[in-house]
Amino acid sequence: MDLFSRTWAALRAAVASLPDEDFAKPSGCRGWLIRDLACHLVIDAQDVLITLVTPASSAVTHDAITYWAVADTLPSGDDPLDALIVRLAAAYEDPALLKFHLDDVGAAAGRAAGLADPGTRVSTQDMVLTAGDYLSAYVLEWTLHHLDLVAHVPSAASPPPEGLARTREMLEKIAGTAFPASFSDEDVLLVATGRRAPSDAEREALGELAARLPFVLG
Repeated sequence: MDLFSRTWAALRAAVASLPDEDFAKPSGCRGWLIRDLACHLVIDAQDVLITLVTPASSAVTHDAITYWAVADTLPSGDDPLDALIVRLAAAYEDPALLKFHLDDVGAAAGRAAGLADPGTRVSTQDMVLTAGDYLSAYVLEWTLHHLDLVAHVPSAASPPPEGLARTREMLEKIAGTAFPASFSDEDVLLVATGRRAPSDAEREALGELAARLPFVLG
C-alpha cells in the first residue's frame, strides 16, 4: 500500500514538473505522445477510484501477479480505447488543463488508496482481488509508465528505486523466470516489455529467454 502511494506520487510529480512543450514529445508508449500518456493516467486514476468502491462478496480469483495478462505482440495503436485516449488528450489543448485534471483525480485516487482496507475484496474486469493486491498490481503500472514518461525527457525525475525493484520482482514472477543479475532493474523492465531492443551483449546474456521477448502486459 505504501509503495503504491510512493510510486503514484512520484509519477504525478514528474508529470506536473514538465514544461508545456514536453507534452508534444513522444513517450515510451508506442504511438503515444506524453500528453496521451498523461491522459491515460487520468483514466487509470478513475479506474482506481471505481474499483476501490466496488466491493465483491465472491471469493478472490486473482492476486497482484495473476491480475496481469501477457501477450507477445506490441500494441499497434489500432485498439479503440488507445485511439480514444489520443482524441481525449488532443481535446485538452492546453497542457495545464491536463495537468490540473491529473492532479485533481490522481490525488483523490491516492487518498482513496490510503484509506482502503487491504483485506477488502474488490471487483474489476471480471476479477476479484483484495484491495491490497489490486493496489500492488498498480505499482507495476505506475513504474512502467514513469519509464515511458522519461523515455525522451531525460531531465524529468526517474521512478523511485524501490518501485523499479518491486516491478522487476513482479515481472519475473509473471514471466516465470529470472533475468540476468547483470541487468539493472530499469534495463530488465525496458527490454522485457519490448520498450527497447536488447543489445547484442544483452541478448547473449539472456540466452534462450531472448526468444520469449517481449512480455506485453495488459
